[in-house]
Amino acid sequence: MRLYIVRHGVTTWNALKKVQGSADIPLAEAGIRLARLTGEALKQVPFDLCYTSPLGRARQTAELILAPQPAEVPVIEDARIQEIDFGVLEGTRFKDESGRVISREMDVFFNDPLNFKRPENGENIADICKRTRDFWEEIIARPDLQDKNILITSHGCAVRALLQNVYQNPKDFWHGKVPPNCSVNLIEVISGKTRILEEDKVYAAQV
Repeated sequence: MRLYIVRHGVTTWNALKKVQGSADIPLAEAGIRLARLTGEALKQVPFDLCYTSPLGRARQTAELILAPQPAEVPVIEDARIQEIDFGVLEGTRFKDESGRVISREMDVFFNDPLNFKRPENGENIADICKRTRDFWEEIIARPDLQDKNILITSHGCAVRALLQNVYQNPKDFWHGKVPPNCSVNLIEVISGKTRILEEDKVYAAQV
């Protein structure tokens, strides 16, 4: 099994440095371009199946990546790989024009994520790790998927939570950084054992 785990393309809220989370914000033109270029770079990969977060920016990214495929690829929405819910923080701005984090809560989220407190009506890191782990364990255990190429389109925090099943290093949740928009983490799974073949690769930059 090969899993191509992709963060969605750029949105207007990404550009405005707003807390996005479960808010259903569509791709910006730059995000559409990134997703199309990623699809062009991956068109030789014969995808058998796609799982996507139900949020529009992830679903649209999946559709654009899969557009060059010679045959239709089934796309399945799964809420377990939806972005972390920031609750009352969603829609607030977390960085200023210079790129400095101006939100105390989001500073903790980025720099000490395991101590990020669950916002009102939201989730914390343990919550998203639990639901993405449920998804991961189900997928890698399915006998019918063991020889498949699977596209998974998700979100920055959800991607890192999902990859904790590979990293096995909960103290370094971000693995150095938030995954870039449309970056691809390629994971090979053989008999339940995982191997990272590519990390945070932005194919669009090479097309």
